[in-house]
Amino acid sequence: MTDITRGVHAHRHRAAVLGSPVAHSLSPVLHRAAYQALDLPEWTYDRFDVDEAALPSFIEGLGAEWAGLSLTMPLKRAVIPLLDEISETAASVEAVNTLVFTEDGRRVGDNSDIPGMVAALREHGVEQVDSAAILGAGATASSALAAMSRVCTGEVVVYVRSDARAAQMRQWGERLDVDVRTAGWEDAAEALRAPLVIATTPAGATDALATAVPERPATLFDVLYDPWPTELAARWSMFGGAVVSGLDLLVHQAVLQVERMTGRTPAPVDAMRKAGEHALASRR
Repeated sequence: MTDITRGVHAHRHRAAVLGSPVAHSLSPVLHRAAYQALDLPEWTYDRFDVDEAALPSFIEGLGAEWAGLSLTMPLKRAVIPLLDEISETAASVEAVNTLVFTEDGRRVGDNSDIPGMVAALREHGVEQVDSAAILGAGATASSALAAMSRVCTGEVVVYVRSDARAAQMRQWGERLDVDVRTAGWEDAAEALRAPLVIATTPAGATDALATAVPERPATLFDVLYDPWPTELAARWSMFGGAVVSGLDLLVHQAVLQVERMTGRTPAPVDAMRKAGEHALASRR
């Protein structure tokens, strides 16, 4: 299996994001901004609320004009049995967020979250760290571990709320060849002294940690983007630390999707980010 960067035939010009719920997704804003900047007026990008049960019939019903799909929860694993091919990146975490339809009709699954995380960190000057900490142990945490296999040369400590989650994260570490140690959530304040902290938890989960931010924090990657800033991110910035946001991640993973689906490179990062920022400001 290989990572897929194939272009698509000119007659393919439709794409969409699928998930349930999906009304909140910023993907249409980002992809449409890319199409405008790339002068692709015939391209359209929509959103459809599709759950796991409805996914097979939805995909089967798509016509030859479809270039690809973005997949969000709960479809990132449910789509795998429906694919003809899956990239090594997606297979490493058993999660597909990008489906590309090739010229010969094959369905190719990829994961742009992991390289998107790496790209977002590099944009903020983080090329490599000797240790890192991850807050949380959900699906995003496994992608964060995969990203750390490319960024972190030493131990990654994952702070979790249950023994079951701890065991799961250690298993992911073994699978991804990442040196993982787990610790209880009650000790999560210790994470904030790491060279790189990745917060993968839902909104509000890290609010109580804001008062524990050290005087000279390093880099925080908070995967949330709405509401923004989180209390932790705001405090981190106030103390002079570098902050990578969930919007940074969303933009960079969407950049890779646009390139794979349209065959046009490079995708317009700045235009996509500005569109995302404007959409979030409008929501607030």
